[in-house]
Amino acid sequence: MAAVDTETLIDAWRRLLSGSGKSWVLFEHGTCVVIDEPTGELAERATETLREFGPVQVATSAGDFRVLELKNGEGWLVTGHHPDVVTFVALDEPADPSHLAVGIHGRSKRDQDGTELHVIHVEDNGPAAE
Repeated sequence: MAAVDTETLIDAWRRLLSGSGKSWVLFEHGTCVVIDEPTGELAERATETLREFGPVQVATSAGDFRVLELKNGEGWLVTGHHPDVVTFVALDEPADPSHLAVGIHGRSKRDQDGTELHVIHVEDNGPAAE
């Protein structure tokens, strides 16, 4: 299982959210918190969201996930119980490319990000950033 480097993660999320006009905060293991209304300190807001909605609790909605295959063939997005918290899984990360294995892998990355809370990038696309 390969880890994805920071620049690859940032580039992937820039492509994925290109044209959305939304701000976003990226965490170390590939989880992104999308922020619709970019006011205040974005990293703090995203950290609070991920602190609450990142850690996995099996047999609750915090353990649920959905796998979305990216059309460009570079991997998958794994969603959870918060609509603005999404984890990127690169094509070469999971040993097993089945949706179940990819989902569990992405969920585990979200759990790591929700526990460690290490921000690696903030993309501020709010009105003041233009």
